[in-house]
Amino acid sequence: MDNKAFFDLVYGVCMLSTKYEDKINGCIINTCVQVANEPARLAISCINGNLTPELIKKSGIFTLSVLDSTVTFDVFKRFGLQSGRDVDKFEGIDHLLDEQGLPYLAEHADAMFSCKVVSSQDLGSHTLFIGEVLDAKVLSPEPPVTYGEYHSRIKPKPQTVEQKKIKGWKCSICGYEYEGETLPEDFMCPWCSHPASDFEPIYE
Repeated sequence: MDNKAFFDLVYGVCMLSTKYEDKINGCIINTCVQVANEPARLAISCINGNLTPELIKKSGIFTLSVLDSTVTFDVFKRFGLQSGRDVDKFEGIDHLLDEQGLPYLAEHADAMFSCKVVSSQDLGSHTLFIGEVLDAKVLSPEPPVTYGEYHSRIKPKPQTVEQKKIKGWKCSICGYEYEGETLPEDFMCPWCSHPASDFEPIYE
């Protein structure tokens, strides 16, 4: 199987958020699609190791901030490259609350959706949630950003590190570590299924 074929699928990028009791959290996802119209329903998928799906399973509600073309790498670092178990991801960033009290982004998002979970399925590495849309708002006229644009335009290019030998590669999404100096171009993370472009070198 040629894993590069998966790179030709087109994805938008969203910040998925939820709240359970006093804990709010969010994470970056690239899987969201409208699957029904009356009532309107969205399907989303996120990595099981993340805190956000764990909280969604308890709360049964979530919001989506659809990221737009003004989004910066700082947003991806905040919501995609650190764990809500260690930090409060919403501290110090402008955000609004929907009628359920769930946060969504006040900037860098062109639309938001408030949803309640009507079904879910564990897919192994990810959980698929089907959410009925309770509310939706257009937030800006900017076009949505794609997952491909994130890799080509937003994500910083790796810098050359002199006189350091690479001993392995670490997935910046879930933390999986690959041992070896060279990471195959078509490598897919066995934990979160992200491509080689989401791996960062580990130096000796």
